[in-house]
Amino acid sequence: MRLFKIPAQSWSNSIFARLIMTYLVFVIPLILLGVYLYHWSYDTASQEISLSTERRLSQYATELNREIEWMELQQFDIAEDRKLNRLAILWNNMEQIERREILNYLSERLASFKNSSAYIKNVHVHIPTVNKSISAVQGIDEFNVASYDYFTSSTQDESIRFRVKDNALNLSAVRLTGKLGEAPLFVVQVELDNMTFQNELTQLNLYPESASLLMDERTGFAILDQEEHHIILENYLEYSQKNVQDSFEVNVGDTKYEVNQHRMEPLGLSIATYLPEKMVTKPLSKFVKWAWIFAITSFIAITAYLYSTYKLIHIPLLLLIKRFKKMEGGVLDIPIVHHRKDEFGFLYARFNHMIENLQLLIDRDFKKTMMMQRAELKQLQSQINPHFLYNSFFILNSLARTGETDRIEQFTNMLGEYFRFITRNGTDHVPLKEEVHHSRIYTEIQQLRFSRRIQVEFGEVPQEMQHIQVPRLVIQPIIENAYEHSLEKNTNTGLLRVEFRMESSYAEIIVEDNGQELLTEDIEKLQLLLQSESTTDDITGLMNIHRRLVLTFGGGSGLFLSRSELQGLKVVIRIQRKEGEHECIDF
Repeated sequence: MRLFKIPAQSWSNSIFARLIMTYLVFVIPLILLGVYLYHWSYDTASQEISLSTERRLSQYATELNREIEWMELQQFDIAEDRKLNRLAILWNNMEQIERREILNYLSERLASFKNSSAYIKNVHVHIPTVNKSISAVQGIDEFNVASYDYFTSSTQDESIRFRVKDNALNLSAVRLTGKLGEAPLFVVQVELDNMTFQNELTQLNLYPESASLLMDERTGFAILDQEEHHIILENYLEYSQKNVQDSFEVNVGDTKYEVNQHRMEPLGLSIATYLPEKMVTKPLSKFVKWAWIFAITSFIAITAYLYSTYKLIHIPLLLLIKRFKKMEGGVLDIPIVHHRKDEFGFLYARFNHMIENLQLLIDRDFKKTMMMQRAELKQLQSQINPHFLYNSFFILNSLARTGETDRIEQFTNMLGEYFRFITRNGTDHVPLKEEVHHSRIYTEIQQLRFSRRIQVEFGEVPQEMQHIQVPRLVIQPIIENAYEHSLEKNTNTGLLRVEFRMESSYAEIIVEDNGQELLTEDIEKLQLLLQSESTTDDITGLMNIHRRLVLTFGGGSGLFLSRSELQGLKVVIRIQRKEGEHECIDF
């Protein structure tokens, strides 16, 4: 579907395109500024949220570190308790009452220790010599061999502050006997409460969509604020090893998260919070809304601008161009009617005045010139070569003497068609196929005379060239010139070749022979005479044909002489397509 028709060599050179580009030069910077402001606002909001989160994480890490240090201090104080040590060493030497008193004392102290911090779920003391385990919650119970062995195992490192057991973090203190190879007297185990950690982690979340976790970096054990966030933990373990920065981005499924982490080096723990990127952009939703409104408004404005420009400028300009095209084709009764008193009204008025004056000039000068050209054509048609006429009668006489009545009939028919074509009155132009047919008849007549000495190669006219309207008698005189000045005087076998070629912007008829009369210098001289349009007796016929082609088809058309590949004269009849046929570019 054709929406626009641009009266220019290319779209980029049209006034309409330049107006659009001018408008875009002003609009595009505004759009780019809006995009820049959006990204700047996003980065600023992201940095503010990241800084706020980092402060919260740092504050929580400080409080947690202080709490852990206090619990370790209390744990150490219990491990150094004189009654506990006396019970572990002298259990077998104690009386039942004393044993009961110390056990009750330890239960109460552990319970007091447990209640002193919300992070403590339970406090245990595992004593192998007593064969009992004392806890703040269960009281006195059977000796927990598994826990004792786990916390006193040789793999324990003094630099490790937390041990993971039963899916919970534990602080432990082991009381040694002081003798090499002997089992420790007892183990003080402080079991931390996951629920408390989860509650604290939930408090760190800035938004309901956020997520937080606490992880033991040595074992990879982590406590999540909510169990359903386990998929976040999997991604955190992967990304935290690659990123040492305090903040980075993680893709979890189809959601992109901003991650802030804080490492507590003394405790061997790290804490991190996840914030969906959409929460960062949420405050900018109004900005995005207005940006879309601005974009849609700009699109509507551009559309309205284009339509008004097309209607007020492009259509009147296109109308003027169309009128010029018709004027170039010879149509002059095409005044433009325009009712608005604007710039185009002035242009149209001057155009109408111009074609009126041009019509008068054509009536006075152009028609006179055309009459002179027709007179030249009539004169050329009336010039029957006496030499050709004499030879024709000689051939007819020879055929009559030999009694070849069939050939006489064929020859007279051809001769009749030949003279009828050159003497008939009518249009000055004929289809190319008729002009070629006349030239073929001429060569067939000449073949009756030179059948043994001269060969003729006559090509077929391409389908797209057959209906081109050409002036009459533009091919046959050139072929006649080849016979008269080259082929008749050739001592060897003569060759005449006629070919046709169609290109995108012009059509060509090529006539060439293998005559040896003309030198290269003579051919170049003839070509210069054609270009200078000088009239001499030697090339009057060629000049007449050349001039009629130029007048009919414009510059670039006419005759072009050169040395033939057959070593004779090569005449190219070029028919240039009219200028302006492809000036308009369609969208």
